[in-house]
Amino acid sequence: MVVATHNPGKLGEIGALLAPHGIHVRSAAEMGLPSPDETGSTFQDNARLKAVAAAIASGRPAVADDSGLAVDALDGEPGVHSARWAGPDRDFTHAMREVEEQLAARGATTPDRRRARFVAVVCFATPDGKSDVYRGEVAGTLVWPPRGEGGFGYDPIFLPDGCDRTFGEMAASEKQALSHRARAIAAFAAARLAPPTSQGN
Repeated sequence: MVVATHNPGKLGEIGALLAPHGIHVRSAAEMGLPSPDETGSTFQDNARLKAVAAAIASGRPAVADDSGLAVDALDGEPGVHSARWAGPDRDFTHAMREVEEQLAARGATTPDRRRARFVAVVCFATPDGKSDVYRGEVAGTLVWPPRGEGGFGYDPIFLPDGCDRTFGEMAASEKQALSHRARAIAAFAAARLAPPTSQGN
C-alpha cells in the first residue's frame, strides 16, 4: 500500500500501525510521486487530495493522513496549517515558539487556557478515485518549554490528558498506543482490513 507522504516520521508511524495487519507500505517519496498542493480547508479535504492523487498515480491503494494541532485559545489554529507554521524548512522549533508567543499574547498562561487537540484524518483511496475517511483525536494541554526529543512536529509541547509526559518524551510504541493517528488508523483498519496477524494462529 502506498502511504501518500514525504514525511519520514509519518511514514514510520503509519507503517508500524499497519504492520500488524500484514500491510507493507511504501511512501510516495520512495515511488517518486509528487506531493499535491494541500489546498483544502479541512483535514478531510487535504487527506483526500493526497490519497486519491497517490492511488491514481501509482495504480495501487493508498492512504494519506492530514493532521495538525488545534489550539482552543487560538481559535483552532494552526489546524490545517500546522505544517505551514513551520515554514518551508519545516522548522517546528520555530512553529512551537510561534504557538507559545501567540498564547502569551492572549494571556493563555494557565493550563485551562492552554487546551489543545491533535487531530488526524486518514483517507483510504483506490485507483478508481473512490475514497473513505477516518478521524482520530486526542486531547491535551500545551506545555512550555518543549519536553523530549522523540516524535516529530509539535509532540514536545503536547501533554495528553491523563499522562505526565509529552508525546516528545514517550517511546514510539507508547505514543502509538494513544495518538490521534493511531485512533484514525484503528478506525480505518476496523472498517477495511483483516484483524491483526498477532490474533491468528
